[in-house]
Amino acid sequence: MSALTSKDNPKVKRWIRLAGDARYRRTEKRALIEGPHLLAAALQHGVRPLTVLVTEEGAANAEIAALLPANAVLLGKGVFRAIVDSDTPQGVAAEIAIPDAGKATGNTVFLEGVQDPANVGAIMRSAAAFGIGRVVLDRACADPWSPRALRAGAGGHFALAIAETSDLAVEIEAFKGTVACTVPRGGMPLADAPLDRGAAWIFGAEGSGLSDGIIRRADVRVTIPMAAGTESLNVAAAAAICLYESFCR
Repeated sequence: MSALTSKDNPKVKRWIRLAGDARYRRTEKRALIEGPHLLAAALQHGVRPLTVLVTEEGAANAEIAALLPANAVLLGKGVFRAIVDSDTPQGVAAEIAIPDAGKATGNTVFLEGVQDPANVGAIMRSAAAFGIGRVVLDRACADPWSPRALRAGAGGHFALAIAETSDLAVEIEAFKGTVACTVPRGGMPLADAPLDRGAAWIFGAEGSGLSDGIIRRADVRVTIPMAAGTESLNVAAAAAICLYESFCR
């Protein structure tokens, strides 16, 4: 099998665009995952790649070779590096159809304006680890299917129903159960919050936090106790703490 070695190849151009263009991903309902861990996680959750891309070095790796279909596309190293955006490419990637969130209900995380894709991905990872079934993001959030968000999610995406909405308030109002949010001050201590394992959580932008309109829709406002002199937690860290607390109730 000969390798694709030209960046001008139409298929290669498409994969480059999938990796770098959020609007194109949404239009095509496709995403690009990179690395054996993400590919294995996708397969484990029944997500079948549309195309698997591999370098010669990747195909020679036993861990990667075990994941490859017979029709995997061989790429030259330079072309592969042009497609994926990681600093240390692992030699395998795949195009997938973005899973449909469907009508999933149950434990939910709502995200408002979380703009760092690494934070979005880390929240996905924690959500999957602590029994959340659904994550709903507003349009101000980073694309959850970007390469950086997928890497930070470490496969958690495939255990979740992930939806994007133009009206987060409506989605929150439709949730049947307790809704909690984090506020930097003035909320009740997390340990005292009346939560149950079915509670939904709302987390907000890294700098500004949640908008007043969204805060008003929460039944419970929580402030995480911190040592004197510390200002705030990273939103992904705060989410992990809160989701763990709910999970352990």
